[in-house]
Amino acid sequence: MPQPIAFGLDLACQSPHDLLQKAQRFGLVCNQASVDRQFRHAADALAQRYPGKLAAIFGPQHGLWSTEQDNMIETGHARHPRLGVPVHSLYSETRKPQQQWLDGLDLLVVDLQDVGTRVYTYVWTLTYCLEACAQKGIPVLVLDRPNPLGGDVAEGQALDLRFQSFVGRAPLPMRHGLTIGELAKWCNDVMGLSADVRVLPMQGWRRSMLWADTGRAWVPPSPNLPRHEGALVYPGQVLLEGTELSEGRGTTTPFEQFGAPYVDPWQLQSLASAHDLRGVVLRPVWFEPTFQKFHGKPCGGLFLHVTEPAAFRSYRTTLALLRCVRELWPTQFAWRQPPYEYETVLMPIDILAGSDGVRAFVDGQRPLRDLDTLAAPPADWWQRVRRFLLY
Repeated sequence: MPQPIAFGLDLACQSPHDLLQKAQRFGLVCNQASVDRQFRHAADALAQRYPGKLAAIFGPQHGLWSTEQDNMIETGHARHPRLGVPVHSLYSETRKPQQQWLDGLDLLVVDLQDVGTRVYTYVWTLTYCLEACAQKGIPVLVLDRPNPLGGDVAEGQALDLRFQSFVGRAPLPMRHGLTIGELAKWCNDVMGLSADVRVLPMQGWRRSMLWADTGRAWVPPSPNLPRHEGALVYPGQVLLEGTELSEGRGTTTPFEQFGAPYVDPWQLQSLASAHDLRGVVLRPVWFEPTFQKFHGKPCGGLFLHVTEPAAFRSYRTTLALLRCVRELWPTQFAWRQPPYEYETVLMPIDILAGSDGVRAFVDGQRPLRDLDTLAAPPADWWQRVRRFLLY
């Protein structure tokens, strides 16, 4: 059994951190997955370690306690029932902290579990926090956490800035290979945010580690990633949100399975086998979503079992699967229409993919050989980010 690694939160509570010691009043960006190795919530752990200093809490998409299941379901502002501090929603009428919410704070602490995928909105919430704190002259301390996909593989072309949205504000590939602390440093530089960003690195984490190697239990960072296995397939399977296929929301294993009432699982499995999809077994399934797309209707589809994580490439796999569905059922397959994540003009698939190239590929307007081109990260990606790597 691997030895559990120490996250930034563990270390901040284990030994007094200079910024936290000096702060008179600090804010905390967190959600229900922000727990230490004893499963204490970050708000409780930090309030106990630094008495009288926690003055405000900020919650990202899905809310502080991840109670809101679906996208574009906003969360209201509240007050913490035990700690008595305000809880400001950063997925409400605003996604950026209001300047008055930062009044009286001299530090903002961020403890969010990212999942290694560009479209996961917590990193973009973080960039809005950096912007707001730069305007206010408040430093930001990021308590680092693992990238559950490891830190040595990237997938997918970088975001084309013409397709910026709340699921992508900077030229990241879909699977980026960075921790949230590294992302904070990189985004601050690339986006010119001018924030004073500090990172409390982990101890014991190595870039080759997947979540299963950390020795830590998986606490769902959002409602539709209940298992760390779901995170493995997410960089590709999240593209299904840009289609009218079910991505498995409304089942107990979202993103790990997908389909639609018109899909014949065995036909799809047979055609997909021609695309040399490594490290995964595609199992034919039927499922019935309890909410969202095809609510209450039996759907045929496939379940993705990742058997060799080192060989598996989620983004390439999903691109191939979408092309197969489009080829087999051309009149039934459909792209989701706007709005999506506060974007009302651009197609959801385009802001998810970061360009219109994926849509053209799936629609057959680009040749099959472009599969590998679209799935590959920028050739110089690791060179671009080298100076921001902490491990």
